[in-house]
Amino acid sequence: MKRFNIYVTSKPVIYDPAGKAAENALARMNFEGVERLRIGKFIEMECADEVSLADVEAMCDRLLANPVIEDYRIEEQ
Repeated sequence: MKRFNIYVTSKPVIYDPAGKAAENALARMNFEGVERLRIGKFIEMECADEVSLADVEAMCDRLLANPVIEDYRIEEQ
């Protein structure tokens, strides 16, 4: 069995309202020093041994991430 960790984040030019809300909330709670906060997705995937990294990239491009507004990084475990 293969395992993959997939990290999906908004592209830097895309406004992240959830990240901005969390950043503002931390400031209101007196947590200092947070200059920028972005929130993304973390996906754990277990696959059959025949699934390749290229297959997982295709899954990300077609469903798991929106390549127009999101970047992703895949780690094979």
